Amino acid sequence: MTKVLLSVHVLAAIIFIGPVTVAASLFPRYGRAALAGGDPRDAAVVRLLHRISRGYAVLGLTVPAFGVATAVRLGVLTDAWLLASITLTVLAALLLALVVLPAQERVVTALADPPVATGARTLDGGTAGAADGTTGATRTDGTAGATRTDGTAGGAAAHPSPVDLRRLSAVSGVFALLWAVVVVLMVMRPGSITGA
Repeated sequence: MTKVLLSVHVLAAIIFIGPVTVAASLFPRYGRAALAGGDPRDAAVVRLLHRISRGYAVLGLTVPAFGVATAVRLGVLTDAWLLASITLTVLAALLLALVVLPAQERVVTALADPPVATGARTLDGGTAGAADGTTGATRTDGTAGATRTDGTAGGAAAHPSPVDLRRLSAVSGVFALLWAVVVVLMVMRPGSITGA
């Protein structure tokens, strides 16, 4: 039974955590491109990467569940290397849930709700104009520029800035690094009889 639990734990880590890590790492790059308004396919890639990040994050909860079950069977639940791994896993999960996914959601929302064309500064430092080339406060959908159709204040301030995307890139890198350290701890198992 221990071998089955360990196998499922490792497979779940590869299948579920791997895609989240890759998607989170790629998201800022495509997010910048999509918000800059270049290739329209970039927005589709951004939405796909967010769906992967969100969906596999939920599935990734099986990894620590099977990991703890395996640790109980092996009798190593109180070993220092495992406690360190659990701590790093919790930190990675918190980063993903509280920083990465919400930041991705803001970018996806910004792509679905373009900024108001009222002369506000755009991401590239230029000035936004109305769709018809005027500098009026009317959005391309005909609604007033000062207020979005959902009743909230519109404008570029609600949209992610390049600084936000750089921060997201850095946090995504820390997320990936935490998982890399957890993998090393799992393989080496310092202090265990199978440790290097």
